[in-house]
Amino acid sequence: MDDSQERRLAANEVVFREVNESILRGQWPGDESKTVQFRCECSRLGCNLLLSLTVAEYEAVREHSRRFVLIDGHEIPEIEKVVERRGGHVIVEKTHEAAKVARRTDPRS
Repeated sequence: MDDSQERRLAANEVVFREVNESILRGQWPGDESKTVQFRCECSRLGCNLLLSLTVAEYEAVREHSRRFVLIDGHEIPEIEKVVERRGGHVIVEKTHEAAKVARRTDPRS
């Protein structure tokens, strides 16, 4: 996979991360243990699957600008590595060009 393909796939995931950031902003303070439906942050443009996470769980993923939460099986080994598996979803960390895109576009940076 060349650098431009990696950047394009990473950009797709950034879009879903922005959607989840909006979902997170809609939560009331003090709801950290509440289960919320977040979008799968994979690079598949047609993916509209949801993940059930608490606000605290999603915040733990977002502490790292290169990490995303995906439905198990939606990861692409050429641009990310699985750092954690949890019931039905995985946390991945971007590598190579995808990592650069993730860091550069992190709305929390």
